[in-house]
Amino acid sequence: VAILALDSEPEKIVRRMSRRDGFDGDYVSISIDSYDDNRTAFSFTASVSGVKSDEYISNNMDFDETWDPIWYLATQINEQGWVAEFRIPLSQLRFADKEEHTWGIQVLRKFFRNDERSVWQPISQEAPGWVHLFGELKGIRGIRPQKQFEVQPYLVAKKEKYPAEPGNPYLTGNDYSISAGLDAKIGITSDITLDLTVNPDFGQVEADPSQVNLTAFRLYFNERRPFFLEGNNILTFPIVGFTEDNLFYSRRIGGAPSFVPEADFVDQPRNTSILGAAKLTGKNSRGFSWGLLESLTREEKATYRINGEEKTTTVEPMTHFSVGRFQQDFKEGKTVVGAMATSTHRYINDSQLDFLHTDAQTGGVDLTHNFKDRKYGLTFRTLFSRVAGSEASIYASQVSSERFFQRPDNYHKDVDTTRNSLVGTASTVSFGKQSGNFLWEIGNTYNSPELDLNDAGFMVQTDFLFHWFFAQYRILKPVGIFRWQRMVLVGYQGFDFDAVRIDRGGEFNYITQLTNFWKFGVAFNSSGESVSNADLRGGPAIRYPGGLNYRYWIESNEQKKIAFEWNHWAYHGFEGYRQNMGFSSSLVVRPIDALRVTLSPTVIMGFNEMQYVDAFDRTAGETTYMLARADQEIYRMSVRANYNITPNLTIELWAQPFIAKVEYSRFKKALEPGATLFEHRFAEFPDSQVSLNPLNQTYYLYEQGSQLPDYTFRDPDFNTMEFRSNCVLRWEYIPGSILFLVWSGNAAVSTFHDQNDFIHLADDLLNLRSRNTFLIKYTYRFLR
Repeated sequence: VAILALDSEPEKIVRRMSRRDGFDGDYVSISIDSYDDNRTAFSFTASVSGVKSDEYISNNMDFDETWDPIWYLATQINEQGWVAEFRIPLSQLRFADKEEHTWGIQVLRKFFRNDERSVWQPISQEAPGWVHLFGELKGIRGIRPQKQFEVQPYLVAKKEKYPAEPGNPYLTGNDYSISAGLDAKIGITSDITLDLTVNPDFGQVEADPSQVNLTAFRLYFNERRPFFLEGNNILTFPIVGFTEDNLFYSRRIGGAPSFVPEADFVDQPRNTSILGAAKLTGKNSRGFSWGLLESLTREEKATYRINGEEKTTTVEPMTHFSVGRFQQDFKEGKTVVGAMATSTHRYINDSQLDFLHTDAQTGGVDLTHNFKDRKYGLTFRTLFSRVAGSEASIYASQVSSERFFQRPDNYHKDVDTTRNSLVGTASTVSFGKQSGNFLWEIGNTYNSPELDLNDAGFMVQTDFLFHWFFAQYRILKPVGIFRWQRMVLVGYQGFDFDAVRIDRGGEFNYITQLTNFWKFGVAFNSSGESVSNADLRGGPAIRYPGGLNYRYWIESNEQKKIAFEWNHWAYHGFEGYRQNMGFSSSLVVRPIDALRVTLSPTVIMGFNEMQYVDAFDRTAGETTYMLARADQEIYRMSVRANYNITPNLTIELWAQPFIAKVEYSRFKKALEPGATLFEHRFAEFPDSQVSLNPLNQTYYLYEQGSQLPDYTFRDPDFNTMEFRSNCVLRWEYIPGSILFLVWSGNAAVSTFHDQNDFIHLADDLLNLRSRNTFLIKYTYRFLR
């Protein structure tokens, strides 16, 4: 493919360098629907600076930037503008084996300094999709699908240096290791590709951003490992679009061990080793597509010392994961019927691991139907889960934060200590208008109380049914100083399976781009009373007043050498029960086209008068739930610098200092946490009944007239300080073959201070001693 991008002022062409898939500066692309199915396409993009970007497009408009095929590119500026030449091996495309082909095709150009996009086959901005509107390339003869064969062995040498811990035989200050592994991509047939990894290493992967979690629920972290990223838009089955709940969450594979022995010193692996993983993907000429993943993780053991005696125990069993996704297209992709299933089996041979499920299966079917020339769309998903194991594991599931069957006001579910399995269901249906200036959608979703996806998937909470509506009016043509405008209105309400309304609210937001290329947005949200079945960690439901929230954001012209973004938000809870505010910002500086420096500070402050502290078992089987005012401050700064020596040789630096502190005060006892009147929900302890012993950092609380403390607990105040960083030199010396040089540092400490102020914390952060990792990874890709 050759593309000439005409420009009457070639000296003004923006030649910005970036990492692969950076999409910066002027660029052109060609997208090929080689299946001619109106749903999938392979996109190849060339920036004027010679940086390659590539995407696999699925479901008509889902773009997966993690797809990295092998292809070749050359670019040059001339007196007419600039030229891009692509050489794309047919082995990197997928198409049917037949005499004559018709391919969907689209060519796109980004004229950066005018923020202008041009396409060869005209597509309206109001269109409900992308691939189905491509033009056609007819009369392709004399080509045959080529079986892809790529093998990429690698070698890793690693040294870790960290502060030695006196007396700890497992933290001597230095660790060394050398390992090897293999990645491969093999074409089984012209329609089927096998991806393999053996003993994968992800040492060059950036660390997760730091977070503080004061809730009862799990946190979601994005996948960052290349093997699991590529093709992740195939092996996915989201329950509903506005949550992270999914049948498959690849970070379950190779996560941290589940069991930690209690001992004086412990030598435990930070992650479970992946012995091997394989993905089988394909699509045939009849519109049937599939994706299969198999993975086996190793049994992990920890060595520990207790009372001077060294012992070994299993902390994670060998585990087998299976995932399958299937879809069938009908009516040129207007209707898609699909199914997905996952299976997890743990080989548990140790009693300390009985809290884990031995088996877990999930499965679901989905339907997407577009009609009236794709103007309207219907989506339906339904799924089930089944987990099985020892009575201890099923009991743990029933009383976990996702369910809390033991709640005293849970009238539809009870804890059953004799069960050895749980079966749950979930479903979502939505219908809406998806083209034109006015868009809308109505929907309903539920998770049954017994649903459990967290062996191979991700799920925050069960026991709810939500309804929502969404409406958007968009003006996509310039009006006065506005290039385009969007106005959105959303409403929602939810109930639990006892028909208790747990949430309701609405939001309006407006976003626009001005003719000077600045963007501006504002949003207002009003929430009614909400009920949490989880915040008292198994206690009765707690009722919160509603509140008002606003946020606004400003983004400057990204075409400039210096650009910034500003976001500010604030929440005011009724009855004064909660307030928070914060801002995040981003400053992007490009002193030269090859260097991009980004500073992204975030500050969050607020308080919650009804923060859970602890639960105390009293006489006659009664439990008292302690609440308090929690004042929280979070300070985070992300610093990122990318320098492109050439399009294939880059240096990337990332660093994030993080400080968070939480102070508890105004302790109160829950009385009727679900009461209609706010003042009936708790009783606050006056200062005269609260005592803190600074020597052992322990609180003593006295009921009225008590001589001895009725409640004793450790001071819950805490400070967390972290500094995470890494520096990666990445050299793709030939396409697909890469040399990594990596340094990463991780320093963290949690402390308690009498003087709990920001300056004190910042001083401690600067004095932290880091765990440093130095790594060399060499890969070579063999092609056929």
